Amino acid sequence: MEREIRLMKGNEAMAEAAIRAGMKAYFGYPITPQSEVMEYLFEQMPKRNFKVLQAESEVAAINMIYGAAGSGARVMTSSSSPGMSLMQEGISYIAAAELPCLLANIVRGGPGLGTIQPSQGDYFQAVKGGGHGDYKLIVLAPNSVQEMADFVFDGFKLAEKFRGPAMILSDGALGQMMEKVALLPEGSLPHTVPAWAATGKPANRPPNVITSLYIEPEKMEMINHTLQAKYKQLQKEEVRYEDYQTEDADIVLTAFGLSSRICQKAVDLAREQGIKAGLLRPITLFPFPEKKIAEIAETAKVFLDVEMNAGQMVEDVRLAVNGKKPVYFKGRMGGIIPSPEEILHEIEQISEQVLSYQN
Repeated sequence: MEREIRLMKGNEAMAEAAIRAGMKAYFGYPITPQSEVMEYLFEQMPKRNFKVLQAESEVAAINMIYGAAGSGARVMTSSSSPGMSLMQEGISYIAAAELPCLLANIVRGGPGLGTIQPSQGDYFQAVKGGGHGDYKLIVLAPNSVQEMADFVFDGFKLAEKFRGPAMILSDGALGQMMEKVALLPEGSLPHTVPAWAATGKPANRPPNVITSLYIEPEKMEMINHTLQAKYKQLQKEEVRYEDYQTEDADIVLTAFGLSSRICQKAVDLAREQGIKAGLLRPITLFPFPEKKIAEIAETAKVFLDVEMNAGQMVEDVRLAVNGKKPVYFKGRMGGIIPSPEEILHEIEQISEQVLSYQN
């Protein structure tokens, strides 16, 4: 399938990909550093076949997503950290109602209103179910403008296959940076209105009811069992990761999103110094590549988790390693992006203090 090459910002590439993926409606509210998503869509709407509506708030936007997804439309919203926090109740409703939709969080530094600089401080919120109840999102973590576009298609496909919300967890740097991106053609992801959608009741079937309210505990438990079965299926079938030079690595870095780009360079610098370093990058944060990390833990000597937060994914890394090897953490907060040299320094220290002792 021939792709069109463009030079685009991450936010704009994601918006363009959504149009080409057959998105029928976008509901959102502007917030830096992702406002270009809505701005680009408004610019394109008169020329192409979709609708955009700026809601009065993020709370209103996510409930519009709930309604439109319930009618079987392919829909999307995007926001940044404080705005995504406001959406959590609606996301929980959408998960319980088993409605496919695509969410994008272009993360900024926090907590609070924080800064508009990039961060990875929303990992827990995205991966552990930021709203109430036992639910999960499918979470894809891009590390390039290309993946911000590609994961729109992947997100819609996974959301519709498993009937639930999917999220692209990116950050302010990826949203604002410009890179070459190869875009899939419009119409390359067909969509039909599903049989369960609330589109009006014909005479030959019972009504389709979209709800997240189940007063009887037995019914609510049955819904929960259905959701948990889907999450287990996701863990079995849809785990995605990138494995970089881990085969002979003594020290394995784990990182997602923007941090993984920095870590890949740090691995190259370490290899130049004779330190056997590698990188495991989770692409799906849920489902998490725990089996792959456990496999690497059989041969690696030590792990170093790198994130732009106080330490969030590192908890899942430690669970996967299961005490077999030491797991160290390096984090920057408040919108600070670590440099490859900074990560290399951590690798060197671990190499001197831990690996030399083990040898």
